[in-house]
Amino acid sequence: MAKTQLGARVDNEVVELAKARAKDHGLSLGDYIAHLVREDVDGLRARGLDAARRFLDEHQALFDEAEDADTAPGAHAA
Repeated sequence: MAKTQLGARVDNEVVELAKARAKDHGLSLGDYIAHLVREDVDGLRARGLDAARRFLDEHQALFDEAEDADTAPGAHAA
């Protein structure tokens, strides 16, 4: 996979923390940052799917009623 060099300005404290955590994980700083971004995106996706699942669990009856009304005899009388 091609890689792009990024430049970012962060506090020195953040740089040192990031370097230390990258080392703890056995990763380069760039790979550690990429890992954090992927983890954030995957977490966002999971939270979105969970929210959709909760919405459907709460409102499924309304969707079922609407579907039943669309397939009832005479529902599409023209």
